[in-house]
Amino acid sequence: MGRRLVGGIAAAASVLVLTGCSRGLAVPLPDPLPEGAGAYACANFKSNLPDEVVGQTVTAVDPRSSFTAAWGDPAIVVRCGVPVPAALGPTSQLITVDGVDWLPEPLERGYLFTTVGRELNVEVSVPDEYAPEADALVDISPAVAAAITAAP
Repeated sequence: MGRRLVGGIAAAASVLVLTGCSRGLAVPLPDPLPEGAGAYACANFKSNLPDEVVGQTVTAVDPRSSFTAAWGDPAIVVRCGVPVPAALGPTSQLITVDGVDWLPEPLERGYLFTTVGRELNVEVSVPDEYAPEADALVDISPAVAAAITAAP
């Protein structure tokens, strides 16, 4: 399991690097693979996502999935059913948008935001071309609030 987690982290990191090179092609994304009720909630979440995020239109992802979505070029990427971020701790500073808490983590070229306090975790990577990067959360948070319940 530890090797699988490390492989998933490496794959996610490569996606964040590759999204800057996605001009005109489908964005390659590792599929998170939530199971059972989580898979249903993620599919419901995806159906609630907006057609545009910070003025960017939907971009194809590869492979097609009920758990991922992207907008723009370079791509703003959403993945549903991801693990709890390793950076999350008792003193982590969170951003709250429309009642959804997000953990921001700086990337080499942008930010990664992951939901906190939800039954499932959703992550959003936003390239620095869309600064301030947190503006993307204004468009995505309503879909999270509608489809992913708060943890007890």
